Formats: sequence, C-alpha cells, structure tokens
Amino acid sequence: MSILLRQVKIADPASPFHGKVKDILIKDQEIHSITDHFDGKADFIFEKPGTVVSPGWVDPFVHFCDPGMENRETLVTGAAAAQKGGFTTVFNIPNTHPITDNKSQVTYTKQQSNHLPINVYPIGALSKKIEGKDLAEMIDMFNNGAVAFSDGLHPVQSTLLFLKALQYVKAFDGVVIQMPIDKSLGSLGLMNEGVLSTQLGLPGIPAIAEELIISRDIELLKYTQSKLHITGVSTAKGIAMIAAAKKDGLNISCSVTPYHLFFTEEDLKEYNTLLKVFPPLRTKKDQEALLKAVEDGTVDCISSHHLPQDWDAKTIEFENAKAGIASIETCFSAVLEKLPKLTEEKIASLFSNNARQIFNLPTTSLIEGATAELTLFSLTENTTMSKSDSSSKSANSPFWNISLKGKVIGTVAKNTLHINS
Repeated sequence: MSILLRQVKIADPASPFHGKVKDILIKDQEIHSITDHFDGKADFIFEKPGTVVSPGWVDPFVHFCDPGMENRETLVTGAAAAQKGGFTTVFNIPNTHPITDNKSQVTYTKQQSNHLPINVYPIGALSKKIEGKDLAEMIDMFNNGAVAFSDGLHPVQSTLLFLKALQYVKAFDGVVIQMPIDKSLGSLGLMNEGVLSTQLGLPGIPAIAEELIISRDIELLKYTQSKLHITGVSTAKGIAMIAAAKKDGLNISCSVTPYHLFFTEEDLKEYNTLLKVFPPLRTKKDQEALLKAVEDGTVDCISSHHLPQDWDAKTIEFENAKAGIASIETCFSAVLEKLPKLTEEKIASLFSNNARQIFNLPTTSLIEGATAELTLFSLTENTTMSKSDSSSKSANSPFWNISLKGKVIGTVAKNTLHINS
C-alpha cells in the first residue's frame, strides 16, 4: 500500500522539512521519502493546494461511552468522529460500565482499538470503581496498555488518596490526570457563580472550587515530585497557578477545551442546555486568560472533552439536563476561530507533539523512516458542520451551523488515507 501526498506544507518543528512544501510518499505505514517532486506511482494520490500536514493529533480526554453506554457513543462511532476532527490518537476516560479499573477492561479497549481507524488508548481509573477510596490496580493496567490514570468525570477529592496515586505512578513514570473540581463547593452548582447566575436564578459553581483543587494538587506534586496533567482548566487564577508551578520546575502540564475558549457564561442567558458543562463556562476575563495562556505556551494541549449525551438528556430543563458537549469534530476549527493567528508550528505542538511527549507516546515526525501518523488541515478554508455531517451518535453540539475558521482535510493512520467529504 502506497500513499502520495503531493505538494503539502510540513508543520513539524522536529522535522528538517518544517515549513517547506514537499511530496511525501508513504509505503506500508512508513514515510518512505520526502522530496520536492516525486515522479513515481502510488496506489493513492492526494493533492489539494494549501494543505498543511503535521504529526497526527492527540486528544487526551474523550468519553466514547463504551462499554455500557453505547446508546450515546461507541468506540466505532467515537473513532469515526475523532478521525473527522483530525485526531489519530485519543485517550478514552474510564467512566464506563463496568469502570475501566482493571487489566481486563484495559485489554478490551486495546483489543477494540486494533480494529479501529485510529489509536484509542484507555485511561485507567485511579481508584477502584471511581469511588475515591482505594487505589485501583494501576500497575496491572499500565502493563496492559493504560496510557494514564484518572477518575475522569469524578475528580479525586481525598488528599491522601491523590497523594498515594502520585507516589505510586513514579514507579513506572506514569501520569495522573485530574479534572479540577472541589465537589463540596460545586456539587449543586449548574453554572459559574456570579452576578449572572443570580440573575438567572441558577445555583453557581464558584471559581474557587477549581482553584482549591489545583492549589492542593500542586502542593502534592511538590511533595511527591511526580507527573500531573490538569485538564479542563477554566479560570484565570487556575491557569496562573499552573504557570507558576511550571516556573518552579514541577512536572505539571495542562489542557483546555475548545468550548472554554469559545464561549463564556454570557452565552447561557437563554438557558441553552447544550452549553451546560463541567467545569462550567466562566467569565470573559477567564476566557481571555485562557486564550493568552494558549498563545504563550502555558497550555500544553487542546482536549475536546468530547462527552456525548442522548437527545432527551439535553432537551429538558437546564436544571435537569446532563453536562457535556460532543465537541471532537469541531475542536480544531473552534480553537482557530478564537485564535486565528496560531501558527502551523503552534498547532502541531498544541494538538500533537506536546501530548506525545507528556504521555510517553510513540514518537512520530515528518522524517523519512518514521511511522506515518499524520493530520492534514487547512488554515484558509472554513468549516460549517451540522448533525447530518457528524459521525458521532450524539448531537449535543452548540457548534452546529456556525461558520468556523480552518478545516480538517483528513488523516493518515494505520496505512489508510482518510479524506473528509
């Protein structure tokens, strides 16, 4: 099997061809040659002016609901949606039924991934049954393919347990992922706490509910000298604390979602249940701080936090609606719409290279002999998606029918060229 990408611009700081327009020949899942002009034959030839190619994108926090909630999403439909969004590798959170807290559940996801068009890595639960009481079988899960450890949508509240987890993963250079919410302060809230929540008559989740957990976890990280990734950061103070921890030399990284960059609490004035998320949408000031943190490098990764929900989970009163956005297909364009000056180099780092380094993934680069795992995109075209365009089983997206900058052209993964229609 051979694939020829003709006259594509390479976006990969690790490649000697970075910033150059080249022909890329792929044979049997490997980059065979990178030349100015390739005159030979190939089984598949792709050519589209203005196409940029980078190492395949990585999403470190998605919920594909499989096993146990296949009515919302499956590994098959989730992988198809991820591929449409330009992702060649994703991390599936452990909030499944049964919980991914043992090696058999990790093996299930890994085996299913072998038959999917992209790589789906399981995140192992940090605690048994995600109850936050006892450590799960992390070493067994790691040895069977778990890429990191987290309780996913149920952040660990116990200081002692989180300390033990940070200490435990040091034995195999593992990474702990935490979504920062103090449940004792935020369990009853529906949106950001402030003047607007009072006006709308909705109980709020204060910014301090996030910032206390970030502060605590940074202190535990100092004590253990382990590795921590905080995902879904939503407040200005939270991102500032992470920036300070990085300056102190701690092994800390973070990711933000496209919807925290795109929307604010002001967008909830019409009680749009599609925008009910945790952590909640914050203030304009918080949004501006996150956007600046993406630009200055404080934010390491973009994560879609793809969380499909049934139709009736969103078509209901705001108070009773479930949280989450099916956001993986529009992730890139939503980010680029708010940050139109992102360079190709920065996009490669945010969407691919940083995550690969943080989570010890197999490296891939635009060099001859490397594994061909690539994302093709355009900075000049626009994207407008609707439910009919989506590959996901769920339609809980506020991004439908909005014109967004940038477009995912396709992917190369597992010896297959996939071009979006």
